[in-house]
Amino acid sequence: MPKKLTVSLMVLIVSGFVAWEYKVNILVWAIPKISNVTVQENIPTTWSEGPDIPIDDNRPNIILILADDMGYNDISIHNGGAADGTLQTKNIDALAKSGMLFSRGYAANATCAPSRASIMTGKYSTRFGYEFTPIPSLGRTVLRWLAEEDDFELKQRIDREVVSKMPSYMEQGMPNEQTTIAEVLKDAGYYTAHIGKWHLGYANGMDPISQGFQDSLGLLGPLYLPEDHPNVVNAKFDTRIDKMIWGMGQYSATFNNGNSFAPDKYVTDYYTDEALKVIENNKNRPFFLYLSHWAIHNPLQSLRSDFEQMSHMHGHNLQVYSGMINALDRSVGKIVDRLKDLDIYGKTLIIFTSDNGGANYIELDDINKPYRGWKISFFEGGIRVPYIVSWPDEIGPGKKSDNAVHHFDIFPTIAKAAGIESSDALDGVDLLPFIKNESSSKPHTTLFWRSGNHQSVLHKNWKYIISKKENFRWLFDTSVDPTEKNNLLHSHPLIVKEIEELLAKFNSEQKNPLFPSSYDVPIMIDKYDGKEYEEGDEYIYWSN
Repeated sequence: MPKKLTVSLMVLIVSGFVAWEYKVNILVWAIPKISNVTVQENIPTTWSEGPDIPIDDNRPNIILILADDMGYNDISIHNGGAADGTLQTKNIDALAKSGMLFSRGYAANATCAPSRASIMTGKYSTRFGYEFTPIPSLGRTVLRWLAEEDDFELKQRIDREVVSKMPSYMEQGMPNEQTTIAEVLKDAGYYTAHIGKWHLGYANGMDPISQGFQDSLGLLGPLYLPEDHPNVVNAKFDTRIDKMIWGMGQYSATFNNGNSFAPDKYVTDYYTDEALKVIENNKNRPFFLYLSHWAIHNPLQSLRSDFEQMSHMHGHNLQVYSGMINALDRSVGKIVDRLKDLDIYGKTLIIFTSDNGGANYIELDDINKPYRGWKISFFEGGIRVPYIVSWPDEIGPGKKSDNAVHHFDIFPTIAKAAGIESSDALDGVDLLPFIKNESSSKPHTTLFWRSGNHQSVLHKNWKYIISKKENFRWLFDTSVDPTEKNNLLHSHPLIVKEIEELLAKFNSEQKNPLFPSSYDVPIMIDKYDGKEYEEGDEYIYWSN
């Protein structure tokens, strides 16, 4: 063999080996550069316009603001706020003080999509098989490659055959036969608008327009600004999901299912400004605005101006994260101010919550403080979320409640406020009687959570958690131990038996998942992803 050919072959072999060894990093670097080519420059939106003068309709305007991955301690009215209380969410706090703050607000699930399905339908999403969060095929590839390289003691469990046969990301959505709150309001004469994240499918009539929204400005790519934009400060982590998100990096949106385009500013501010247009255009008729922020989901990207306001904090990552919270808080303030300027604040029902708790893959300790656990677990840190209901004309200020309330309560609460009697059988209840002290009972006696291997029950004050394949079980008395420190499993066998019977009955009533789980991901309860597992650390395996 000629010498040059031998050398070339050796170079090729070595290059191939290096490329395979660093395939995830190469993919993360390459994909945004390839995919961004197809994204157009900003396309101005054309939101529907209502009448020029107010119509004779006293029904409230309704605004549902959904944050993404917001920890319980990320708003300062809870436990003092992030960064040891040095970050104050003054606008979100003011919204809470204007109405009802539920200290025990629960997400429907510990990941994005099932929670959103429950909010939209007023039901457990498992009732119609929407049990797992869809992951784009590129994300599944990154996760699979990372799992193959995994040298942690706790390893992902992957069914590669299932992964290879998964339906496309666009088809992994909420069935269109499910009735959404947007459809109910639209049929009742409300103008309906969606802004931001959807995550409930796009094929086969599952997109926002098909599910009751007259206009929709949707999230396509996960970036808040291009990574190299001079006005953005980034934070990256050596964790599976962070690498996956950066690997799908694109800065893009779409309006009414049109072409993808790049917004003209930081996404949180962009969505906010578009929300203000919706409000302005429709101030003279009842409207429903679903503002589904991407913030504060990773990738962590803060506006430089917000980041610089956090210079007193220790740690780059915390500064970036806090800057993102500041932008979200600014969004709430702008919306309230615009409602006041238009003299429609009093007649507007505003609900603010998060799809789940703070995430374990951004390497910040206290975002769910004082609760244990993270997003992707049914410990309190994964499912206890900010939950605020404001309606100044109907709800007095300064109300607080420790009643356990759930995401699926949003649907019947909104419907009742709009004067609509829902015909569907809902799991949620109208919260207004409890807010107005018209009921002395509690909204719920028992609540359930299920994601394949990992399940939980809140029955009265008892919290039961199970990771089935490992037969890990916990029982907590939340009346005296809300932070889930003392496992009472073996000291209360009768309680365990009662709850397991309730859980078995619940499971028997749910539908099989619409698409299967392909991953079981280990989640340490008291350590974020990236910290070293040590013998004795408690963990669960999350199915997705």
